[in-house]
Amino acid sequence: MPDNEKVVYLTFDDGPHPEATPYAIDVLRKHDIKATFFVLGKNVDQHPELMSRIEIEGHSVGNHGMSHLNGWNTSVEDYLNDAEKGKSICKSNLFRPAYGKLTYRQYKTLKETEQIILWDIISGDFDSAIGGEQVIANVVNNVRSGSIVVMHDSAKAFNNLKASLSEIIEQLSEKGYRFSTIEAQ
Repeated sequence: MPDNEKVVYLTFDDGPHPEATPYAIDVLRKHDIKATFFVLGKNVDQHPELMSRIEIEGHSVGNHGMSHLNGWNTSVEDYLNDAEKGKSICKSNLFRPAYGKLTYRQYKTLKETEQIILWDIISGDFDSAIGGEQVIANVVNNVRSGSIVVMHDSAKAFNNLKASLSEIIEQLSEKGYRFSTIEAQ
């Protein structure tokens, strides 16, 4: 993202989740910041009230596909169909591929109608082999102006999310960063 200002883009993948998403939203509200949630269509189907809350709270929304497919292991047709199903539910042309994995043909087709958003910092919050302190370090030690940070509002990441999100926001704020959402162009 543009790096002429000290701006960080916090993003959350894989939700909405009944515990992790409300937690993330509450922490974001406490710090008066907005983020971008890349949602899975299957989870929006299960928790439409959480999708509504994300939007009501003023966060932006992106498509993470219907079912979190790995593009490298999925046919072009199946991958594009899954992406389209996710888009029909979340109503966004921001698209983040699961695992950051797309084949060239998938990318070439999607970029015609979607704004593909990757990241430069992955927090590692999904990794149960590390703890909150390491998640904090992964973000705070690598951030720069314009960074897009990936966190997860999922069951797998929930413990590390609880142990790190507020501290990440506080440390980055102390370093003079402000937070913004990614908006469709």
